[in-house]
Amino acid sequence: MHRLLLLLALLFASPAAAQLGTGTAHMKPMLVAEGPAIPGREVELAILMTPEDGWHGYWENPGDAGKPMTVQWELPAGAAAGPLRYPVPTRLTIAGLMNYVFKGPYAVLARLKVPADAQGTLPVRADLDYLVCTDQLCVPERGSVALNIPVANGPRDDRFDAWRAKLPQPLGAQARYAVDGSTLRLGIPLPASVTVGTPYAFPLTDDVIRYAEPQRFFRQGDLLVAELPLKDAAKGRMAAVVDLGTGRALRVDGVPGPVPSGGREIGGESQSSLLLLALLGAVLGGLILNLMPCVFPILALKALALARAGGEERHARLDALGYTAGAIVGTGALGAVLLALRAGGSAAGWAFQLQDPRTVLILVLLGTAITLNLLGLFKLPVLGGDSNPRGGFATGALAAFVATPCAGPFMGAALGTALVLPAAGALLVFAGLGLGLAFPFLLLAFIPALRRRLPKPGAWMLRLQRILAVPMALSAGAALWLLWRQGGERALWVGFAAVVALALVLLVVGRLQNRGRSAWPVGLAGAAGALALAATLPPAAPAGARALAGVTPWSEARVAEARAAGRPVFVYFTADWCLTCKVNEAGAIDRDNVREAFNKANVLVLAADWTNSDPAITRALEAQGRAGVPLYLWYGRGAAQPEELPQVLTPAMLTDRAQASIVGARSTG
Repeated sequence: MHRLLLLLALLFASPAAAQLGTGTAHMKPMLVAEGPAIPGREVELAILMTPEDGWHGYWENPGDAGKPMTVQWELPAGAAAGPLRYPVPTRLTIAGLMNYVFKGPYAVLARLKVPADAQGTLPVRADLDYLVCTDQLCVPERGSVALNIPVANGPRDDRFDAWRAKLPQPLGAQARYAVDGSTLRLGIPLPASVTVGTPYAFPLTDDVIRYAEPQRFFRQGDLLVAELPLKDAAKGRMAAVVDLGTGRALRVDGVPGPVPSGGREIGGESQSSLLLLALLGAVLGGLILNLMPCVFPILALKALALARAGGEERHARLDALGYTAGAIVGTGALGAVLLALRAGGSAAGWAFQLQDPRTVLILVLLGTAITLNLLGLFKLPVLGGDSNPRGGFATGALAAFVATPCAGPFMGAALGTALVLPAAGALLVFAGLGLGLAFPFLLLAFIPALRRRLPKPGAWMLRLQRILAVPMALSAGAALWLLWRQGGERALWVGFAAVVALALVLLVVGRLQNRGRSAWPVGLAGAAGALALAATLPPAAPAGARALAGVTPWSEARVAEARAAGRPVFVYFTADWCLTCKVNEAGAIDRDNVREAFNKANVLVLAADWTNSDPAITRALEAQGRAGVPLYLWYGRGAAQPEELPQVLTPAMLTDRAQASIVGARSTG
């Protein structure tokens, strides 16, 4: 009755209410099937709801006011529709009333059981009754959706992966709740290794808590405790969707039982320390990136520019500030795109752009151009010897772009934490990565004593520049190999053609530059042609299996099966564009002594290849608080949770664990 009165107040709060239900619909529903209807099996359906700008729909529990959608299905004999499954909503507070709403397009999913004797097409129809509102008025609307689903014929709709990723995941353990005065404590079993940002509980059980009042959350080991403001006693159960604040949510069903109080409070003020640690990790990770073969030559060139400038302090500092601004803007822009993709439902992580062959080809071409510049065949203005803020900015942005294949120590945890922070905090962490990348050059520019230690200009500078061409050429070659891995022979030939064409154009540019003539029209035409070739490449196909000897492709089912059988499991998350991953594979994993130790201990080795986008691998990384690779997990015999190994592996780390597993098996045998 309370909600009905609030709803009536909203309905008649505006003169526009006189037109309710008579004008143009403000919400457009559509019925979509994931694929064909296979007799005797299930097919996923989605009711896609698209509100007009400024309007919103409601979650299954609308909160203090509003109305959930009702659906009346019209199905053929033998067909049955399962319960509606909603994505996680957002909160909207109006006049002190808390509403759980969807402000943009959203998909409500349901599984349809197909009759065993279905043939031809399966007609599906539904009548919808829902409420659509602005912040000032509400309009009850009705709509009908219909779809003829082909039986055993038709393509699969890839959008369903993104829609399912927005659904809360079922909690695989029993939650409990207890009432303490005016507070309901909900105890949620959650391993301490699972990252939690700023959580919030959306109650599915109606009228148990006061929606608009604050919630508090505490960590006690492997238990997450929510303290919720009690309104009325729960009738036997307390169901909720708990948004962990990381892009992941859990569907929790609690029964009465003891729930401890106290613990470490999370959310609120704890976000400040989380942000500080992530920012520090990002700065340190960016600092280490300067040692990578694709970034170090750029940093060295900037140091050469300082030496060539003779230590002129003002120019050096302006150049360094420009370089820093470019690096920060570069990493910040990549982070902003990543956050936007994830907000749109894409399972994307750090270095997401390297999962697209077109971006990889651009890296190949950049590496080729920088290599030819280092060899002195032409002058690249971005890497020229003049110290100026504009050139420094462009160089910093270039360094940020070419550094993305690398994820060294400190970066994994920092970027994983960034994805659980609010958008402003996440962008600050990504900017910190750029600051770390630029930090060595800032030191050289702003500390005269360091600048004076640079060698005097001379012939050595030319020799060093030629030497720096070697790691840059190797980086370009590695990117070309990655292009072949992603796109096959066709992509490889396109890459070769683009490299040869660009090299010829740059040789012409170099000759024009040596004659003192304008070369930018030729260079611009060559760059445009190379980009046009890159645009012809198709998106990456699923990565082919290229596992090491004795290694099986990863899946959650394989991990669960091996653990149930009592086998130790080693999982390594890798990608062909990840330099650290490749070094660890060659130096620690793919070694005879490691393979022998693993065989003796009956260790199952699983490789999760993230070279091309894989939503399942992305979700597994997120579950460990990671935004990218590498990640190494060791599941010991009988261990409740995996042990996360360092990002720089040694053979001894693996052989010691395998040996300990053998000893443990003997002691319990």
